[in-house]
Amino acid sequence: MHKTIIARSLATIGCFALSQAASASGFQLLEQNASGLGNAYAGSAAATDNASTIFYNPAGMTELQDREVSLGASLIKPSYKFKNNGSSVAPAATGGNGGDAGDLATLPNAYFSMALNKDWYLGLGIGAPFGLKTEYDPDWVGRFHSVKFDIQTMNINPSIAWRMTDKLSFGFGLDWQRMEAQYERMAAVASSSLPASFYPVVQNTRVALSASSEAWGWNTGVLFKPSANTKIGLSYRSAVKHDLEGTLTSSNQAISPDVLASASVKLPDTWILSVAQQISPKWEMLGDVSRTGWSSVQNIDIVRTSGSAAGSTAQTLEADFRDTWRVALGANYRVDDKWKLRYGIAWDQSPVRSDSARLTSLPDNNRIWLSLGAGYAINKASRIDVGAAYLIIKDTNIDNNQTSQGRGRVSGTYEGSIAILGLQYSQAF
Repeated sequence: MHKTIIARSLATIGCFALSQAASASGFQLLEQNASGLGNAYAGSAAATDNASTIFYNPAGMTELQDREVSLGASLIKPSYKFKNNGSSVAPAATGGNGGDAGDLATLPNAYFSMALNKDWYLGLGIGAPFGLKTEYDPDWVGRFHSVKFDIQTMNINPSIAWRMTDKLSFGFGLDWQRMEAQYERMAAVASSSLPASFYPVVQNTRVALSASSEAWGWNTGVLFKPSANTKIGLSYRSAVKHDLEGTLTSSNQAISPDVLASASVKLPDTWILSVAQQISPKWEMLGDVSRTGWSSVQNIDIVRTSGSAAGSTAQTLEADFRDTWRVALGANYRVDDKWKLRYGIAWDQSPVRSDSARLTSLPDNNRIWLSLGAGYAINKASRIDVGAAYLIIKDTNIDNNQTSQGRGRVSGTYEGSIAILGLQYSQAF
């Protein structure tokens, strides 16, 4: 009966695990459980509260009971409000501020772990490690840069763990990942030789890229327990290269006929080093340092692969990302045998190098995480965790000049923030 329920739950989560709201810097999604959310994901590679350790450090499965399942979801509400300050709109066009480019999204996750014997464990995780959606009012000043940008991923992660000694465990996993991308903007007047009367015809044409890809990656981790009160975790998730294929469509075939198109992007790798230290029967301290290789995302060429212009580049998204650091500190307070309270704070660096390199599709900046959470043990085998976080994003300047491509200059300031609420149910049996 338990196996049937688990199988159905994992299948349901898999159908909806494509997510589209960034919360960590860039478009990374850390919200793969609710228990860690309350700690701002401090100690993520050393925390072994439930089966979600499969994502952060598969070696942590050796700390679990014989069979465990964990199901959860997070609601993520980003807000990005642009205020114009000297934008130079494409020729013969005007526009507004675009409204709030952020949108509410749901991020589900599911994990199952089981012991083969006292030292070997198998696990399966389903989640979405990357996602992003920004969508502006269709008449905003930056509509020739972007109107809608939507990245969704789903990651299926079978894993294995081995307890080598009572103090040292290793884990390894494979990652099958699906990525879907949509990018929409209004067509730009790239040639000054066109008569001015023709500008509105071009500028009222909406062009859209829709593409998808499937690719493989891997992850690994080690868990070291130098004493009964100390756990140290080190984990690594590999980069995943996606070769997306799809279509480039237009609302005006006379201006831009539909063609097949492709684009390639290498999603970044991540290192995490974590410590969990029990300092008293009631208090546990958590620490976390992570490094994400965002420099793998540089220029992204959208290339036509059919039609008379096959092989030519329709547009280049100049991301020019840098590698980033994230530092988090957290604490757990055990009230009694049933209740645990969680606290956390984190600093998260943006991969965007400068105001001129900032894209309207990703108005990202450094952010501070403020987190709270609680866990309630229903009984010895089952637990409910809730977590909440508010991400403070400093006012973000942008001065992206694409006038030479006919898309104008977007100059101004974004006011941004992100609110997250997570819920998780874990069961051992």
